[in-house]
Amino acid sequence: MTEKAVILGSTGSIGTQALEVCDSVGTIRVLGLSANKNIGILEDQIRKYNPKLAVVMNEDKARALKENVKDTNTKVLCGMEGLIELASFDEADTVLNSLVGNVGLRPTIAAIESGKTLALANKETLVTSGELVMRLVKEKGINLYPVDSEHSAIFQCLQGNKGNKIKKIHLTASGGPFRGYKSLKDVTLEQALHHPNWDMGKKVTIDSATMMNKGLEVIEAKWLFDVDVDQINVVVHPQSIIHSMVEFEDSAVMAQLGEPDMRLPISYALTYPKRVKNDFPKVDFFEIKNLTFEKPDLKVFKCLAMALTAIKTGGTMPAVLNAANEVAVSRFLKRDIKFFEIGELIEKVINAYTVKYDYTLEDVFEADNWAREYARSLEV
Repeated sequence: MTEKAVILGSTGSIGTQALEVCDSVGTIRVLGLSANKNIGILEDQIRKYNPKLAVVMNEDKARALKENVKDTNTKVLCGMEGLIELASFDEADTVLNSLVGNVGLRPTIAAIESGKTLALANKETLVTSGELVMRLVKEKGINLYPVDSEHSAIFQCLQGNKGNKIKKIHLTASGGPFRGYKSLKDVTLEQALHHPNWDMGKKVTIDSATMMNKGLEVIEAKWLFDVDVDQINVVVHPQSIIHSMVEFEDSAVMAQLGEPDMRLPISYALTYPKRVKNDFPKVDFFEIKNLTFEKPDLKVFKCLAMALTAIKTGGTMPAVLNAANEVAVSRFLKRDIKFFEIGELIEKVINAYTVKYDYTLEDVFEADNWAREYARSLEV
């Protein structure tokens, strides 16, 4: 059970909801917060929670925040160096990493090496470096609790089943706003940013629309639960009530259900092994008309197909996939490329890359940098 927490990415969707969870639990002291550049929200959070440390990635914004909160006791730090210091802050017992993108990897490593309990919402950490990160988790003997609703569901289904072999993980997906589409060529930015079930940041919302999000979650699940990729089955479940399922050797299937509300898995990660009462929305089974399941269309949603190819290829290929996707989504949000061209750009990057299998953390960053530069230079 968390007593003193640091929240990386506190001004984003997961970070703000994590603070709501801290408010609801009532006993969690928030010692540190971080933002990329949204110092308006961060200043409000500083004045409410009175953390000891705050970090802003943008140097100019950090200077401005330092001036704005000079009447408080909060020390303002800057950049990656500040994030690493915050992630390893000796007074905290838990670090919730909700940073978006591969920027979250070094702080994750710092938190693990400092012996913190890690509540992980930064999926890129495991996508790019899952083998290395999970090895370090075991070496340091720390607790890692998943925050993604799907991985939290799997984690919950495994409670009380130690020693029982997993036959299959059924990873659910809403299907996003374009479920059932036969072509994505006419999709607009406005359509892609409108998710039917979840309220998320722009990058994650676009990933959900392309179904890359689900591909990244397959890679995460492989490392989190030590299974083969072929044991992970993506199931489109548009109602988003069942958050994932685990099938055991005797063919029994356990599922975790709940409203599509990220505060529920955040709360479980921060209060584990306890379940703390809250006033969040509850499932009303008499209001649910049906629960349906479909196979994903890998021809239409090629981003999901490429993610599966990347993890089966292994080595540094998932890091390249992730970096190319981050650049492609950024270009789409700037209207530099069309929606369907996200997948085409990623495919070109992957096809141009020579994978490295015996790799280190620095090799991961090298692959990441190469993929970003190449993806920025491509015409689609």
